[in-house]
Amino acid sequence: MDLYSLDICHMNDAMNLRSIDLNLLVALDALLSERHVTRAADKVGLSQPAMSNTLNRLRTMFSDELLVRTATGMQPTPRAIELVQPLRNLLRQVERVLESDSNFDPGTSQRTFTVRMSDILAYLILPLLVARRPPDAHIGLNILHLPPSATVDAIERDEIDVAVSMGLDHSSSICSQTVMRDQMVCLMRKHHPAAGSELTFDKFIEQEHIKVSMSPADLRFVDDVLAQLDHSRKIALNVPHWLVVPRILKKSDLFAVMPGRLAAALMDDELRMTELPFESAPFDWKMYWHRRHDQSKANKWLRDQVNAVCSSLS
Repeated sequence: MDLYSLDICHMNDAMNLRSIDLNLLVALDALLSERHVTRAADKVGLSQPAMSNTLNRLRTMFSDELLVRTATGMQPTPRAIELVQPLRNLLRQVERVLESDSNFDPGTSQRTFTVRMSDILAYLILPLLVARRPPDAHIGLNILHLPPSATVDAIERDEIDVAVSMGLDHSSSICSQTVMRDQMVCLMRKHHPAAGSELTFDKFIEQEHIKVSMSPADLRFVDDVLAQLDHSRKIALNVPHWLVVPRILKKSDLFAVMPGRLAAALMDDELRMTELPFESAPFDWKMYWHRRHDQSKANKWLRDQVNAVCSSLS
């Protein structure tokens, strides 16, 4: 890899890359991530005094304070904020250069894979995915939750290895594979006033609902369908995450619409699940990766693990 071709956020022209200790950049990544000298030191295996000394060297290298103390803790300077993503990309590429893909062995590899998945998918498949790591393996997983458009950009920029999502609009440079089929259902508390009889369309529309704002499935397969029927839900509560929903349902008379696989995983004797009282098409959860990694031994291993986990759920 030609390090001169990598843009580490407009480094000073006078900075000679040959003089840079790569360990300094690893430490800088930890400092910008943790924003705390002691935690950053623990992350990379340095003592606190050694990390403080490293921070001073980095400040000299970049002619910038990088991290400054405030009443709320250490905060990055504008220059440091500019460095975060290019630095992460650089270290990721260096890691791949140093680890030969042809010799990839999941039992001995120390590689960290970056995977995009929502909290729904993390709840469903991440415990099983972690359990599939070989005994005594040193493989790491870095989980990101990105919006759909940002997910596609991250795949294109090689910032993530695979994404598990649905309905991504992407170019031919990105491959995809269906890993699970799903369908939206309605969830409510077991003793909800509407739980004792068949859920009709009118009864569904009359109820107040929880809406999960981060869910494209919630919009596409429920709200868009209702809009075509000249109806909409009464949204009493809008939340950004799914895992708070069951507890709220148990303490209220709200409805929630969610993917059936998640509903089944969250079900207990205090909740009731039912089909939607209108036609809502099934949808597919898909795995996405860049075509450049289609034949990669490491990437294929990761894809095989995701496939195996999703198949076990099916």
